[in-house]
Amino acid sequence: MQSLLQILLQILIFTAGVGVIAGCNENGTNPEEDNSPADWELENYQLVWQDEFSDGIIDARKWSHEVNGEGGGNNELQYYTDQTQNSYVDSGKLHIVARRETYTGDDGTRYFTSARLRTAGKGDWTYGRFEIRAKLPQGQGLWPAIWMLPTDWEYGGWAASGEIDIMELLGHEPDKVYGTLHYGGEYPQNVHTGDSYTLSSGTFADSFHVFRLDWDTTSIKWYVDDEHYQTQTQWYSTSADYPAPFDKRFHLLLNVAIGGNWPGDPDETTRFPQEMVVDYVRVYKPVNG
Repeated sequence: MQSLLQILLQILIFTAGVGVIAGCNENGTNPEEDNSPADWELENYQLVWQDEFSDGIIDARKWSHEVNGEGGGNNELQYYTDQTQNSYVDSGKLHIVARRETYTGDDGTRYFTSARLRTAGKGDWTYGRFEIRAKLPQGQGLWPAIWMLPTDWEYGGWAASGEIDIMELLGHEPDKVYGTLHYGGEYPQNVHTGDSYTLSSGTFADSFHVFRLDWDTTSIKWYVDDEHYQTQTQWYSTSADYPAPFDKRFHLLLNVAIGGNWPGDPDETTRFPQEMVVDYVRVYKPVNG
């Protein structure tokens, strides 16, 4: 006859065994110890640059601010600043905030402020897969953009050296984004080609979406949430043969412009502040590319 101590010992051994089994997956391994790939790992691609905005600050090793009152031209109204109220990181996300306020700097006085960040000299790539997850502002006169410019301008001034617009949105069309290439000669001999993507429901201000660009030697493709909506294979530069100008290194830019020739100016319906919130930026190269 077993003693009470032996019975208790058997119960403890059985309970521990059940706990081990319950803590294992069908392969007999503990899921907490599973070395499953990180959510940024992609089959056949190598991650070469990323910002998950997990450090609580804008990483100066990856981004620099453009500070000016001239904006990007186009008769825009904002003064781009490096003020923390215009750009900051909070809870693992980058916030680029457009505000209605009076600001005076070296380029004079403006009545709106915003921010424009770029990776020039810190992240520059020729070809690759670019993924940016973001939620966008809305309202008349708002113009958020995720885009690329040449780092070295080897084929001449804009747009002979090219421009790649991964995503642009006009605030009065909050359910629609545009993807565009600019190329040809220097202004005003430049041209552009592109297409747009419209959500089936809701707006880009309601939730986060992934904007993706795949760029190789002979094609550039645009996606929203992995839905392919455009491919371009024909472009040119007046300074060199195809595939110029899209055969040189480019860098990324993130900004929210206010007003300008394309979106028009804000009106009485526009609410401020408005912001583009960026969850991550990731750049990949094909493993065999």
